[in-house]
Amino acid sequence: MTANVLTIAGFDPSGGAGVLADIKTFAALHCYGVAATSALTVQNTQGVRALMPVPADFLAAQIDALFADIDIAAVKIGMLATRANIETVARALAAYRPPHVVLDPVMRASTGDALATEDLADAFIRHLAPLITLVTPNLAEAAQLARTPVPASIDAMRALAAELCRAGFKAVLVKGGHLDGDDSADLLHDSSGARVFSTPRVATKNTHGTGCTLASAIAAGLANGLPLPAAVAAAKDYVTQSLAAADTLEVGRGAGPLQHFRDDR
Repeated sequence: MTANVLTIAGFDPSGGAGVLADIKTFAALHCYGVAATSALTVQNTQGVRALMPVPADFLAAQIDALFADIDIAAVKIGMLATRANIETVARALAAYRPPHVVLDPVMRASTGDALATEDLADAFIRHLAPLITLVTPNLAEAAQLARTPVPASIDAMRALAAELCRAGFKAVLVKGGHLDGDDSADLLHDSSGARVFSTPRVATKNTHGTGCTLASAIAAGLANGLPLPAAVAAAKDYVTQSLAAADTLEVGRGAGPLQHFRDDR
């Protein structure tokens, strides 16, 4: 049977990130996607102009309606925008206990625009860390979660991932895409230790929604029965292919989206 995967994330009207990118990723990886929207944004490929979080009780009602009716194999969490929404999602996860949960702890857009109304780092750790399978911060998000300087090397990423596991996360994937070099290296740390997943860096400006897509692809892999390391490896490959095909799209004047669907995939 086709696995059902839930995304809890924000709405990007340009389609490159948030729930729209997540649904595209689920579909490309042979899952059926459903969504609970945590916030509305006014944005395009050039930046975020406004943010309107969904009230926590309305977010809870969306999640409850989906779990009451649909067998959810995995959950991907993206932008939640407020501490109240984090607490709402934590209560839902504790109540429904989905098999797999991937958290992309979004606090800023790649343009630097804020995607949260307050500092959410402590709330992610306190409320969500015990309930999720994997957290997937980029370098800046990992540093904010751990209250440390932004890592500038694989060794620093390794130390930071271990620190986040000590803080309560079961597994951490620190994304190293912003490091210099010809390769894009992400570091996974879990109970079995640390390993690096590296792929050649793709030369494109169309990278909008890369983090959303990676987390969603991992959730889809877990929903389809892959163990965590294999799900991460498959997701990295999918994102690399989607970046390589991104220039076939013409969407906006800024950093465009990935090409989630390729004819030769």
